[in-house]
Amino acid sequence: MAIDAANPVPPVRPRPAGEAQIGAHVPPELVRRTGMPFGEDFNAGPHAYMAALHQTQPPIFYDVSPMCNAWQLIKHEDALFALRHPEIFGNEGGSPFPRDHDDYFYLLPVEIDPPHHRKYRNIVDPLFSPQGVLKLEGKIRKLANDLIDEVIDKGECEFTTDFGRPLPVSVFLDLMGLPQDKRDTFVQWAINLLHTQDRALMVETMNLVTGYLKQVIAEKQANPDDGVISRIAHAEVDGRPMAPKEIFGFVFFLFIGGLDTVFAVLNNIWLWMAENPDRRQEIIGRPDDIDKVVEELLRRWGVTFSGRSVLQDFEMRGVQMKAGDRITCLLPACNFDPDVFPDPLKVDFDRPRKTILAFTVGVHSCMGAHLARLEIKIALQEWLKRIPDFRVKPGAVIEYKPGAVIGPESVPLVW
Repeated sequence: MAIDAANPVPPVRPRPAGEAQIGAHVPPELVRRTGMPFGEDFNAGPHAYMAALHQTQPPIFYDVSPMCNAWQLIKHEDALFALRHPEIFGNEGGSPFPRDHDDYFYLLPVEIDPPHHRKYRNIVDPLFSPQGVLKLEGKIRKLANDLIDEVIDKGECEFTTDFGRPLPVSVFLDLMGLPQDKRDTFVQWAINLLHTQDRALMVETMNLVTGYLKQVIAEKQANPDDGVISRIAHAEVDGRPMAPKEIFGFVFFLFIGGLDTVFAVLNNIWLWMAENPDRRQEIIGRPDDIDKVVEELLRRWGVTFSGRSVLQDFEMRGVQMKAGDRITCLLPACNFDPDVFPDPLKVDFDRPRKTILAFTVGVHSCMGAHLARLEIKIALQEWLKRIPDFRVKPGAVIEYKPGAVIGPESVPLVW
């Protein structure tokens, strides 16, 4: 049943969590306690861990966690089905962000399923379409080279803070119409929401983000500009201005979604290139194949998961799911499905083309996918043109940040 985004109410289905909330319909032999994505084993090597799930776990298992118990899907076929059938696997209440039940809002458009989903996406899709993002190509290339200028003569850098983060985040802030001088504050807010199990910290950060974005929306309504926030603040749906809760939920979702994911992908890719000079040279030697290169690197180094709520009793692979259950599509694990991607941990730029799940699929596919692909493409081209040889700084310890976006916390490089 469609929900009213203009008058949001907290979801009636609770988020089951912990041992006491394992449903009676869940077979004990399918119950696991993996600790993903915060466990020590997971964060010792997240991608290898998820690839190994195809040997160590059944295709569907029930993971118990203090945050949310959920069925885990690791098969490519199963995730495709779930993501393409919102009438069975819906998005309402899919986010773990701790919203105030007395001031509740939906994350738009991700928590709105058809038939109303598309009318919200239509507001910003022209800006994030392939044609729309190509207008940013010159700006992205200049920014990439400006960032390289600042480090190239030093012979070393902390890739995360010197390039991997400022490139996509700066582009995003300009697109949104937000100030560059608050970039590090914004990123820290995203980290507090996506990389912690500390509920108090999440609540505190939600309050900071909420207060800030409400102020920004009011400013854009009074003084329109060409940014995405202003576009949303003045948009109409169904022939009417959007309600305050609609505007805020839309802006909040884009704000959080644009701050963490692309730079995590870049961190993963640059770490791999630093550790595999022969493969780095292969990329340099195949300039005409850059789009194939980007696609394969996105498959190999996916960084996000995608959660849903089960809207009706449903059976998948003989597993009985009940309405109200949660599922998580472990997208990186699905991109390692050996039935679809043989030798899945190998980076193979000549793989037969298959649907990758770096950006999900279906009606809720990532709005920023085309922009992310362009940013990764330009980053590879411009960096490898000017700094073709680099390695991880001797003695550096690479650690992964626990949380919902998978990437190394720092990538110190030398050349």
